[in-house]
Parts: sequence; C-alpha cells; structure tokens
Amino acid sequence: MDRVQFHDKLDSKRTLGSGILQAVAMAAIVTLTVPALAGDARAVKSRVPPVYPEIAKRMRISGEVRLEATVDAKGKVKDVKPVSGNHILELAAEDAVRQWRFVPGDSDSVVPVAVDFTLGQ
Repeated sequence: MDRVQFHDKLDSKRTLGSGILQAVAMAAIVTLTVPALAGDARAVKSRVPPVYPEIAKRMRISGEVRLEATVDAKGKVKDVKPVSGNHILELAAEDAVRQWRFVPGDSDSVVPVAVDFTLGQ
C-alpha cells in the first residue's frame, strides 16, 4: 500500500467516524428532548389577565410576550422566564402568569406561554 492509498483510507475512516459521532449526538439530543416535551402539554385551569402597563399604553406598544412557566405537579407556577417580546410588557406578563393555575400533572414541567397585549384592553 503506498502513501496516497494509506491517507485515502485514513480519511474515509475519519469521515465515517465523524458521521457516526454526529448520529449518536443527534440521537442523544432527541432522547433527552422527547421526555421534556411530553410533560409540556399542561392545560391552563385559571388565567389572570395581565395589567397593561400605562407607559406601554401611552407609547402605543402592543404585541405578544412569550414566556416559559415552570409548573409544579399540583399546577402552581413556580418560576417564569421571558423568551421573547417587548421588555416593557414582560414584567406585566410575568406577574399575570405567576398567578395562573394549571391542571395537575405527574411532575414539574416547563410550559410555553404566550401573553397577548392589544391596545384597547
């Protein structure tokens, strides 16, 4: 086997090994993600509407604020984290969602929540 053939063979093994490693990494990510998504489908039992911030009304700011609510097994919101939306509206959305109650579940879960702010509310 000459030097060129040796390097070609080595390169093909590296490429194959890299592909296998990528496939294993993707499988691990999917495996870790799927159980988390299964618990995320928690229905809202009671909602508290947000208080529209006066400054946002004056500035005519509206839109959707997306949050992640950590909900315990009993349905009570333990934590809320903003994901996207106008920063002026975030605090009002967080305050409202902290008062929401969800249907009880088997364990804690992270639930995606969207709070809509429309002028004229």
